[in-house]
Amino acid sequence: MRKKRQGSGQNNFSILTVDDDPIMTSTLQAYFQRSGYYVDVENDPCAAIERVRKRHYDILLLDFLMTPISGDQVVEEIRNFDKDIFIILLTGHKSVAPPIKTIRELDIQGYYEKDERFDQLELLVESCAKSIIQMRTIQNYKNGLSAIMDSLPEIYHLQSFEHIMGVILKTASTLIQASGYVLELSPDFGQGEEETYQGNLIKIQGETEGYPRMTKMSVWNGEKGTAIVYDEPWVMLPFHNPSGKIIGLLSARVSEAPKDDKFQLLEVFSKQVSVALSNVLLHSLVERKNNEIMKAYAHLRSSYVEVVDALRILVDARDTYTRGHSDRVAECASMIAKAMGKDDSYCERVRIAGLFHDIGKIGVSDEILMKKGPLTEEEFAIIKKHPQDGARILSALTMFQDIVPIVRSHHERMDGKGYPDGLKSEMIPEEARIIAVADSFDAMTSNRSYRKALSIKAAVDELVKGKNTQFDPAAVEAFLSIDSEYLKESGE
Repeated sequence: MRKKRQGSGQNNFSILTVDDDPIMTSTLQAYFQRSGYYVDVENDPCAAIERVRKRHYDILLLDFLMTPISGDQVVEEIRNFDKDIFIILLTGHKSVAPPIKTIRELDIQGYYEKDERFDQLELLVESCAKSIIQMRTIQNYKNGLSAIMDSLPEIYHLQSFEHIMGVILKTASTLIQASGYVLELSPDFGQGEEETYQGNLIKIQGETEGYPRMTKMSVWNGEKGTAIVYDEPWVMLPFHNPSGKIIGLLSARVSEAPKDDKFQLLEVFSKQVSVALSNVLLHSLVERKNNEIMKAYAHLRSSYVEVVDALRILVDARDTYTRGHSDRVAECASMIAKAMGKDDSYCERVRIAGLFHDIGKIGVSDEILMKKGPLTEEEFAIIKKHPQDGARILSALTMFQDIVPIVRSHHERMDGKGYPDGLKSEMIPEEARIIAVADSFDAMTSNRSYRKALSIKAAVDELVKGKNTQFDPAAVEAFLSIDSEYLKESGE
């Protein structure tokens, strides 16, 4: 047996063990319950399918040879409605082990040959548990970024402080679970209907006895004043103006210290709220603080870019097959523009447009974006909306106005058969024609869920074949003149 086993405490993972041998399921249940897992048993494979359908399980331990249906048939049925459960197949007959092809096609995470000891099986289960933790962390981070993005329009909008404080507390409650919250703002924010304490604006929610007052935090300065602080049982998010002065404090009463990914989300949120509150304050003092207003706008723009860039990365991260796609398209498009003799500002505009060309896909569901196999006409129609959706997202910020038409037109074709506007030839912005070449090359040379990557030669042949119909011939020729080392690296 392994030298170190987990204790009897629960570890928040649930297991369903399925075997037509009751002794085996009982043995597995006893073994993994001692390791802290919640374990259910089922001896009827058909009933097991319904149990997975009706309640959530993290891991399925499944015998391969059963009656009336085999383990791989059970997996096939379950995968029709549950793509996330981790599955480990078990068998006591080495000669009838499931084919590797079956294990891959049904997305089975592990295979175990039964013996008297469960050490190897426990290692497989622990590996699944670690993967589940990573997936939960990614999902929580994604949800947190979405909550922050949804709150930004209301926080940045010049509304009453009572409304802004309500939005801040509501968003904070989605980012961190706490029994109580206290939001305190500097008296510089002027009059409002909120409760006041020593001249400050206060908004309280839940259990708040002994909360840290902002007067205690006012001694902070410099870098320390911008940091998220955990002082049991309180997590404190200070808000500060561009000069570093503390202008607010959000305190949350928690049962344990937040993990690193939570701290990262809270730092993003703290920064956005800091900029928004500073913006509101400076607008209320516009006649006396004109210089500070300009600084706040600059800070606001740079912070908004960070959030949009985070969303752009999130689009790539949703699908392992397209991860890094936007970065590669941006680099390649910039190199094409340079090869065409364009100046630095033009090349930079193409690079930025390349980074954000697929930002509109943030609104496309995972079921469509990561579908394995061809899309239906309805699904493709949804995908085809991403250029105008991306243009709409970017048009919200003045600094992106020059790349909005580029993002909108990067799927147009020279022969007018592209989308969304059916533009032809010179009607298509030249920058969009450049990005179309870079985008198509990277797509063709990348593995996708529905096909294997093409070779560099095959992808180049497709670009040449598409000159004057799909692609701008000048952009294609410029691409072909790019240093060959780049083409080699792109295909690795």
